[in-house]
Amino acid sequence: MIEGEIAELEGLRYTPAGLARVAFKLRHSSMQQEAGMQRQVQCDVPALALGEAAQQVSRLQTGQMVRAEGFLAQRSLKIAQLVLHIDNVTLR
Repeated sequence: MIEGEIAELEGLRYTPAGLARVAFKLRHSSMQQEAGMQRQVQCDVPALALGEAAQQVSRLQTGQMVRAEGFLAQRSLKIAQLVLHIDNVTLR
């Protein structure tokens, strides 16, 4: 689970198998505890929603704050970059 702002949002597309798909970028910012000290954390997380989650995400707009739940996976077999695959997203 991660919270953040929708920084970029592609339009709703469909896979060759007919599954709804939306790629987007989530901008996260928070204070975290590390080695006994407070640390400001900021990052942009590439995310992908498929199926019903893609329908949910397609109704959002850039700038909206959301809570996203899902799992991390490699972009592809050849590209090791991590992508957050979304199972559920809710407005914050």
